[in-house]
Order: sequence, then structure tokens, then C-alpha cells
Amino acid sequence: MYRSMLYVPASNEAFVAKASKRGADAIILDLEDGVAPSAKHEARIRLSESVPRCAADGGDVWVRVNRPLRLAVPDVEAAVRAGARGILLTKAESAEHVRLTVELAHDVEREIGRTSPLQIIAMIEHPAALARVHEIASADRRVIGLLTGGEDFATSIGATPDSETLRLPKLLVHMAAKSAGRFSFGLLGTVATYQDHDLIRRLAAEARRHGFDGATCVHPSVVPLLNDAFTPSPAELDEARRMIAEFEEHLREGRGAFTFNGQMVDEPVVERARRLLKRFGTHGNGGDAPNSV
Repeated sequence: MYRSMLYVPASNEAFVAKASKRGADAIILDLEDGVAPSAKHEARIRLSESVPRCAADGGDVWVRVNRPLRLAVPDVEAAVRAGARGILLTKAESAEHVRLTVELAHDVEREIGRTSPLQIIAMIEHPAALARVHEIASADRRVIGLLTGGEDFATSIGATPDSETLRLPKLLVHMAAKSAGRFSFGLLGTVATYQDHDLIRRLAAEARRHGFDGATCVHPSVVPLLNDAFTPSPAELDEARRMIAEFEEHLREGRGAFTFNGQMVDEPVVERARRLLKRFGTHGNGGDAPNSV
């Protein structure tokens, strides 16, 4: 799926013009925090131009919509009409919140004859939503992933957004995403410190060890760091292929667990290798989620 997703303020024409050249797996046109209240209406109208512009080089384009509802409804409709791959559902509250958004998207799709359903990445930004994160993740097949909005979540609980305070809520959201068969995006810290590349490298490596699929970023300098961190090396892929081949040979001989490179290998270890190859071995930076539409 997406190793890197770059936020681009939808109101900034210069940033939009360069977005598709930044190397990110996906572009997030931001209608929310990255856009001044006075500029939101115009940024929404320009989605009809900015979405195709950002997708010109073949990348996926998402739109982060606003809250409250009076802003979210026209945002979602504009994203559908502009051809965005999906939306980041800001401050997702419940399964009903997701289903109402899906109903709106479906009505607009039917009206314009769009055949590719708008997808959703739900953003968990409040402890009340965290308590309902499993139902949010499973609310609809259009929900392909979850993401914790670290800055808003920290604000909602009166905390400083850092690796210590955000670690637990982000891991809980991550586990909910995986239990529902969805993608999980994020770092176990804040993405606001984009100038500290050493920190970002450490956070990204940690996130990958925990099974996160990728992360968002607010500056193009972070894109190559995320792409590198969430991409296995050729040596890792080669080791996975050799492990699977040896495992299959052992099965043909009627044997089970065995030692490979000094490590005991059994079915769960081999399954991780299979999943690694399925995602990266032949399909570049990833395929579709098991439940994606």
C-alpha cells in the first residue's frame, strides 16, 4: 500500500504543482488544518483541478476533509466529484459516522456515474473514538486503514505530543486496524518534528518492526526517509525466498520446523516471509488490503 503519504495544503497552488514530483506513494490534499478558514471554500472548489494535477504521474490522491459536519459534507462531495482515491475522515467518532459518510459518497457516486468507490482512512483523534476504534475499523469495507491524529489526540487529553505520550494510543489504533484486516499508518511519535531526520528514521524503523504499513508526513524531505524505512532491502527479500524454498523442501521430506541462518523456523515465521514477498517481491510498494474495494 502506501509507505509515504505527503500532506499538501490544498490552498497552496505552488505546493500542489510540485506534489506529484515529491516521490510519495500518495498525496493528501489537506482541506483541514493546512488551510486557513477563509481559504477553505476556494480550496474545495479547486479540487476538480488539483486532484488530477497531483495524480498526473500515476500516484493516488486523497483528501483530508474538515469537521464539523457542515464543512465535511461539501468536502466529501467535492472529493468524490474530483476523482480522489479516498478521504481521510477527520476526527472519526463511531461506526455510524463512517456509515453516514459512506452513504453520502455512494449517493454522489451514483449521481455522477463513478464506478470506483471512494475509500476511507479513519483518523482517531479523541479518547472517545479510541474506545470505539474496533467498530470504526469494521464499519464498512471502504475503510481501508486507520491513522492516529497525534497532535489532536494529545491536545484532547492535555498531553505533550511525543513518543512517550503517543505510543500507547497509536499502538491500540494499530492493533485495531490489524485485527480488522485494515492498513495501519503512522509513527510512534509526532510527525511535526520533520526537521529531525535522525528521529524520523528511528521512529519509522520502530513502526515497521511493529507492523505499521507506512506513515504520513508534512514535508517532502521526509518522503524518502519513509520510503526507505518501509521498504525491505534486496537482502531481506532474498532471505525470505530462500527460507520459503527450504521450508517447502522440508515439507516434501515430511519434516516440519528447521534451523535457517541460526534461527528456528516454523509456519508463523514462514508466513511472515510469504507476506513480505506478496507485498514487495513482485508488486513494488504494495498491493491491496484483503478487504479493499
